[in-house]
Amino acid sequence: MATIISHAVVALTAGKVIPSKIITTQVLIAGMILSMLPDADVITFGLGIPYESPLGHRGITHSFLFALAISFIITMLFQRKQRYDIKAFATVNLFLFISTVSHGILDAMTTGGLGVGFFIPFSDQRFFLPYRPVLVSPIGFENFFSSWGMAVIKCEIKYIWIPCAILIVACRLLIKRTH
Repeated sequence: MATIISHAVVALTAGKVIPSKIITTQVLIAGMILSMLPDADVITFGLGIPYESPLGHRGITHSFLFALAISFIITMLFQRKQRYDIKAFATVNLFLFISTVSHGILDAMTTGGLGVGFFIPFSDQRFFLPYRPVLVSPIGFENFFSSWGMAVIKCEIKYIWIPCAILIVACRLLIKRTH
C-alpha cells in the first residue's frame, strides 16, 4: 500500500484542481479522510480474516462499489446541511468518489501485496496497474520509521507528491490565464 499521507495528498490535489466553490474545506477534509479509509481493513488481520479474502486487506474497502457507496452516503450527509442543487450534489459526490477510489488506484501502483479487489463483490480477482513505481509501505507504526519506511517516503515524494504539486500549479496557472 501507499502511505496514508500520500493517499491524502492525492485527495487534496483532486480538491484543489476541481474548479468549484462547492469543494469547501469541510468537503476537502472529508475527501482526505475517505482517501485513507480503505486501509481500515487492516483490522481484518487481527480478526483472523486472510489477506486474500474479499473482506481482507485491499479487498471490498478498495472496490469501486465501496467508493461509490461511501461517497454517496457522505454526500447525503452534507446534503442535509448544505441543500445542494443537483450540480453541486454531483460535484461533491464525484470529488468524494475520486478521493476514495484513488486509494485503490495508488495501491495498484505499488510493488507488493496481492493486488486490489476493484470489482469485489462481483469478482474476487485482484489487480495491479501495469505501471508500479511506488514501493509498498510497511504495515505497522514501528516499521514505518525504519529505512524501508524512509525509502517509501522518498519514492512517494518522487512519484506522487511532486506530480500532485505540479498538477495543482499547472491548473492554477491555466485558470489564471483563462480569466
